[in-house]
Amino acid sequence: MESTNLKRPKIKPAFTIGRLFLFLLLTVLAFATLVPFIWMLSASFKANNDVFSVPIQWIPKNWHPENYSVIWTRIPLLTFFKNTAILSIVITLIQLFTSSFAAYGFSKMNFRGKDILFLAYIGTIAVPWQSYMIPQFIMMRQLGLTDTLMSLVLLQAFNAFGVFLLKQYYSSIPDSLCESARIDGLTEWGIYRRIILPLTKPALASLTIITFVNTWNDYMGPFIYLSSTENKTIQLGLKMFVGLYDAEYALIMAASVLSILPVALVFLAMQKYFVEGIASSGVKG
Repeated sequence: MESTNLKRPKIKPAFTIGRLFLFLLLTVLAFATLVPFIWMLSASFKANNDVFSVPIQWIPKNWHPENYSVIWTRIPLLTFFKNTAILSIVITLIQLFTSSFAAYGFSKMNFRGKDILFLAYIGTIAVPWQSYMIPQFIMMRQLGLTDTLMSLVLLQAFNAFGVFLLKQYYSSIPDSLCESARIDGLTEWGIYRRIILPLTKPALASLTIITFVNTWNDYMGPFIYLSSTENKTIQLGLKMFVGLYDAEYALIMAASVLSILPVALVFLAMQKYFVEGIASSGVKG
């Protein structure tokens, strides 16, 4: 028998110098991103006079864990958390429904003027909020909704970016699925609920995170429309630690640490869908 020389495939090493350098670079950048949060956590356990000490004391000399109990008695923090949670949850749910339903219509239904209407709606993303901020306030004042949470809910019920994000994802779903469902007698609502939504969990998770974080961290909206203490959000409540001549920075840092916990929990709960949803939304199949 003739011997045959079979070439063995070359196995690339798992770690090369380039990959090692990239890993170290990403580690350094990730650590640099976490530095402000580490400083905030450290400052929350310091005395007020030690927050801005030079050089920075990353580990406090004298720990003050009582800061986390004082903040609940100094301001109505629980009320602020409740208002912020109500706004974030309600606005997120409404935007998920309106954005997904509109994206289904723009991507899977045919009607006259669809492309023009979609471009006009998406074009509102380029309009700065400051240009129509005053007309919105006048409208809410005429409706008698100023200093109410309902004003912020109504103003943020629709999101052009959410429609654009979900439409790009819906476009990757074959139209044959919808056509087959229509032949079988399924209504448009049934197609949207039974076929489209189960296939778009990553995109919905991405929009959930983006909307929840933006609403939770919003400052200008509540600052303009909310004036009474019982309606303020956590972002406005932090300002109450700032007095006329001094600011209690240690308490501000302690309250800030607590304010980012819900955002972190939402992101950790949906992180496995987030990257997939963002990546898939920009690819049309």
